[in-house]
Amino acid sequence: MGTDSNRHEFRAEVQQLLDLMIHSLYSNKDVFLRELISNASDALDRRRFEQLTDETMRTDRALEIHVKPDSESRTLVISDNGIGMSRDEVIENLGTIARSGTKEFLAKLRAAKEKPDAAPELIGQFGVGFYSSFMVAQEVEVITRRAGEDTATRWSSKGDGGYELADGERDEPGTTITLKLKDVDEDNHVRDYTEEWVLKDIVKRYSDFVSYPVKLLTWTKKEDSEAKVLDEKTLNSGKAIWAKNKSDVTDEEYAEFYRHISHDWNAPLAHVPVKIEGTFEAQALLYLPEKAPFDLFHPEMKRGVQLYVKRVFIMDECKELMPAFLRFVKGVVDAQDLSLNVSREILQKDRQIAAIRKQLVKKTFDKLEEIRGEDREKYDGFWSQFGAALKEGLVGGNDKEQDRVLDLLMTRSTHDVTKWTSLAEYVERMKDGQDAIYFLAGTSLEAVQNSPHLEGFRAKGYEVVFFTDPIDEIWLSRGLTFQDKKFVSAGKGDVELGTEEEKAEADKAREEKEREHKDVLTAIRSYLQDDVKEVRLSGRLTSSAACLVGDEGDMTPQMEKLMKQLGQDVPKTKRILELNPDHAVLAKLQKIYDEDKGSQDLETYAKLLYGQSILAEGGMLEDPAEFSKLVSELMTRAT
Repeated sequence: MGTDSNRHEFRAEVQQLLDLMIHSLYSNKDVFLRELISNASDALDRRRFEQLTDETMRTDRALEIHVKPDSESRTLVISDNGIGMSRDEVIENLGTIARSGTKEFLAKLRAAKEKPDAAPELIGQFGVGFYSSFMVAQEVEVITRRAGEDTATRWSSKGDGGYELADGERDEPGTTITLKLKDVDEDNHVRDYTEEWVLKDIVKRYSDFVSYPVKLLTWTKKEDSEAKVLDEKTLNSGKAIWAKNKSDVTDEEYAEFYRHISHDWNAPLAHVPVKIEGTFEAQALLYLPEKAPFDLFHPEMKRGVQLYVKRVFIMDECKELMPAFLRFVKGVVDAQDLSLNVSREILQKDRQIAAIRKQLVKKTFDKLEEIRGEDREKYDGFWSQFGAALKEGLVGGNDKEQDRVLDLLMTRSTHDVTKWTSLAEYVERMKDGQDAIYFLAGTSLEAVQNSPHLEGFRAKGYEVVFFTDPIDEIWLSRGLTFQDKKFVSAGKGDVELGTEEEKAEADKAREEKEREHKDVLTAIRSYLQDDVKEVRLSGRLTSSAACLVGDEGDMTPQMEKLMKQLGQDVPKTKRILELNPDHAVLAKLQKIYDEDKGSQDLETYAKLLYGQSILAEGGMLEDPAEFSKLVSELMTRAT
């Protein structure tokens, strides 16, 4: 210890804050090294900046950070040759817990009317992050010398309410922090921070993209000698690939970085560099995967966007930066103005985070549109993998996001069921006078493409699009429109197709048929009153005998099933049984009724038609055994 040693007490509430931070703020104690390396990086940034105008700040040595463990003495030393601190700065910065010299530095800089973009945007040279050292150390010593000064200052503390301050010795400007480490305690998540592999792991994970070399210094024995030499190993890559010009990065380098952050051995479908400038700055590098992960629809799926602040890793999955419907997007976001010590609550309220999120979503949408325009096969492959997740934006997104998702949406249709089509392409093919997008939703493509609901549409040449994902039932019920065209279900309501004249003629013919078969329809309704709310003649069937349809506001069977799976108590929705007015079955039913209004066969046929209609749309019978029995009885009588 140097001369003039004296004890200082921490400012009023510092010890309480220190205790709270040690026990609550950080659940992962490894981050202490991230904080100290970040502080060192800030100090190097500041010295590098001041070198531009102050000759006394210059050094012939490369600016770098050293990490030196010693297992025998149970110490870990982190040092840098950055700006350092004067004695007054040590008292100001290390005497309180939540203070940083960064804001003061930038305020003075901007007051001098310097260009803001000329200054390094620092993260808080010393603040809460520095005190994270006490999570792993029983005592911390700091020896620092301000660049441009000849004397050094020594600061030490056991985190017991105060600190010792004395003169120190240091050959050059910069800061050396020595941690007297606590014993290894796996139960308390304290690892052995003198182990080389532990330090490599932490630096690689949290500080790989710090722009200065982070070097591990270890003593090793010479071959055939007891003498030791100091071995240096650079632990970080120092390559912030997202900060480089696109022209300076190869596709393979982009792909390698994707594999590094995603642990996906496949090459990405595309990468999206993002640069945000203005009142704040941020850079990002996003990736669209080629294959969907197995847990894409699992609630615990790990979201892929990592948050960095000034190239220092903050968190692995920052959910505030990307909406849930884009959870498959991988990448990093490097914000220049955020604090290292951000919480989930702060992120949720931070305007910068909201603005960054908006830009990331926009750039992702732009990239997807670009891919679809340039390589349709590639985009179709993407949609096959991620379309169902992206459509969640039609429920959870804002109005602009919903419009973008509708623009990107792909679906199958009666035009060519083997190929994907966009809604814009559907609209281009619409018949003259058509004012709605006709769709049919179901549990599978096979079920909807063979549905009897399509017969009338096919007969009149109207295209119908298919929606078969569970999320479709939800967003289709929300009344969204595309290019001012509403979505109309081919399986609901009274569907009227053709010109006004054709519609009038069809209505007149159906009304005549309704009067002719009124009594038999009423009888069938009485047999099925527990299952249907109406029996009527159909305007959509051409070859099938019957089908089930719902009213416009009715819940579909698929939605009803989905709600029950979510634990909702949903009452049964009665639907409408439509009969083909030109089918031989209706004539048969009318003949049976005319001959014997109380015939048992009429009830049997009614139940068979109802069950057949459920099966035709891919549904499940409530009582398959009864239906099978009715079919067997009918076959027996027929023979």
